[in-house]
Amino acid sequence: MKFVKMHGLGNDFIVVEDFSGKIQLSDLQIQKLCHRNFGVGADGLVLILPSQKGDIRMRIFNSDGTEAEMCGNAIRCVARHTYERGLVDKEEVLVETHKGLNLTKVFLVEDQVDSVEVNMGEPVLDSQLVPAQGKDRLILMEDLVLNQLGLTFKITALSMGNPHCVIFVEDGEKMPFNEIGYQIEHHPLFPQKTNVEFVEIISDKEIKMRVWERGVGETLACGTGACASVVASVLNNLTERRVTVYLPGGQLEIYWDEEQKTVFMRGPAERVFNGEVL
Repeated sequence: MKFVKMHGLGNDFIVVEDFSGKIQLSDLQIQKLCHRNFGVGADGLVLILPSQKGDIRMRIFNSDGTEAEMCGNAIRCVARHTYERGLVDKEEVLVETHKGLNLTKVFLVEDQVDSVEVNMGEPVLDSQLVPAQGKDRLILMEDLVLNQLGLTFKITALSMGNPHCVIFVEDGEKMPFNEIGYQIEHHPLFPQKTNVEFVEIISDKEIKMRVWERGVGETLACGTGACASVVASVLNNLTERRVTVYLPGGQLEIYWDEEQKTVFMRGPAERVFNGEVL
């Protein structure tokens, strides 16, 4: 199986073309491939497949083998790979994901891919669709109790194709991040588990974010998490709609369009190396 190792702001993936649809990987095989000591090492594995609805179709698996609905950093990598491999002959690539179609646009500088913009679609604010158990409204700055840790947080919950729980903090570096992230990911409020974002407001145009990704743990970046954090910041009147998001792996530009109601994300996608699993 041939693959390309790629990353978006350090959120890294094993990218595999599967246009024959014959590649079948078990949870254990994906875990081994993503293992950073005994495998290739990655936050997830991406399959690129043919699509009846778009130019190509993307499936994304977390490092624990579970399949995710959507991944913002992965879709930028897929768009760049698709363009550079000549799988499409245009700079706009329509990517089908488990949650629908996303239009991506490759930006070039001196004929080289500089960045990729993704129309991430409308945020889902209905808690029943996030989903969040036992709720029938928007979850906006509501209490979430972690009994095991004796802590309570004000959370905003929404979906960007996958569930997110956004928490605003004064200093994300001082949080017991791993314990809190794991507890919230598995909290009964979220029947399909959730990603968790800890967000510091720098200004009305800038935020800083750390992310605990469902099925992975802490990562250097999360595209859907950055989008969710900006949406939550706007809903809580903390920022404007065009925001620079600083993550441990770099920065993303996020814009929540008021008229179209869709979220746009722009950032880098990098190729690391090609390989083959024997």
